[in-house]
Amino acid sequence: MSAEAGERGSVSVELALLAPAFLLLAAFAVLAGRTQIAEGGVQEAARAAAREASLARDAGTAGALAGGQAERTLAAQDLRCQNASIDVDTSGFAAPPGQPGDVTVTVTCVVGMADLLAPGLPGTVTVEAAFTSPVDAYRER
Repeated sequence: MSAEAGERGSVSVELALLAPAFLLLAAFAVLAGRTQIAEGGVQEAARAAAREASLARDAGTAGALAGGQAERTLAAQDLRCQNASIDVDTSGFAAPPGQPGDVTVTVTCVVGMADLLAPGLPGTVTVEAAFTSPVDAYRER
């Protein structure tokens, strides 16, 4: 019996053993990529919303503008959040004229990962970002 005859079928066995490992590695790569894309999208939404809020004349308008801007930015990034929350801190609008104040927007997005169908991976990943923008100290009131 030759050496070649004794190794028949070994490639099939190796493939059967290594294929699940490669698939799991690919699933982890997709998970990491989706998480990175989601983090970038949420950071951009928080930045745009804080900037939009800082241009408003009062706290009520700032909250409404920030929420709308964050939702538009998330939609433009094609980021589908299972659950999204937008928190706008407009306490900087209470600063007296001539004194600095800030507006902070925190955006939280729960991104679904259940479609990856890999054991051991989380079903969702929560991504959060906050951005602070200065309020114009000399804005018209």
